Amino acid sequence: MDGPSVQVLADGRLHLQHGPIDLVLRAYGAEIAIAEAHRAAIDRFATVLGELVGELPELRRPMSEGPRVEGRIARRMVAACRPHRAFITPMAAVAGAVADEILEAMREAAPLDKAFVNDGGDIALHLTEGETLAVGVAADFSRGPVPAVNGQVILAYGDGIGGIATSGRQGRSFSLGLADSVTVLARDAAAADAAATLIANAVDLPGHPGVRRAPAADLDPDSDLGDRLVTVAVPELAPDDIATALEAGRQRAAAMRAAGLIRSAALMLQGLTVVLQETREIRP
Repeated sequence: MDGPSVQVLADGRLHLQHGPIDLVLRAYGAEIAIAEAHRAAIDRFATVLGELVGELPELRRPMSEGPRVEGRIARRMVAACRPHRAFITPMAAVAGAVADEILEAMREAAPLDKAFVNDGGDIALHLTEGETLAVGVAADFSRGPVPAVNGQVILAYGDGIGGIATSGRQGRSFSLGLADSVTVLARDAAAADAAATLIANAVDLPGHPGVRRAPAADLDPDSDLGDRLVTVAVPELAPDDIATALEAGRQRAAAMRAAGLIRSAALMLQGLTVVLQETREIRP
């Protein structure tokens, strides 16, 4: 396997890629602090894929079986999934956990005004007092397979949000539900990642005759979902059906918020969006 690739983008962001892991990150602050933070990110990223591959058998086990892990990122994944009672494996939090780990390496290397690490749309972020960060939400699949930007969340230091994650059947991983996308705000990216997966699974219409499903293992023999049925096609749904599916997901999200696991969520299905709770500012 080739080693990690590193590219400095024109706007000052850093692009790190190794196998399936693809990060875009940026630090803000004094010039020397930015350089130190980016160097720390590169150094830490060099070991990430090997760590995860070494623990894959445990990371693919359901949380109900008590996966035993050792690495820092693997422990983040397990910790993010542990509070949830539904079926989930640590892999549900892998992208968010990687983003959290790289961000922590950056913060430990130098004092920063703000920073973010974007792992395929799952974002870990750091803000200091007086700083804000605008994050575009590209989750509208109503016009085709490529998501359109349909919102923007502006986060501030006092919001207590350190992670944003999006999941759903249109994403990179399989989903048990119908949601085009579910975007979650939480205390860190791993927590947001795990929650988004489960809320997207809950946006569902069990037994709907037009929804096609298949065992995950038939589509990917290495899937952590095994023989569980994942959604492969959703027909155009009646408005009442869309509302029913979204309400099921909203209830799951509301329970997570009540338990202190997430701060907010936006659920999207066939052009209709349900927002659990607005954060500091959400602009259409």
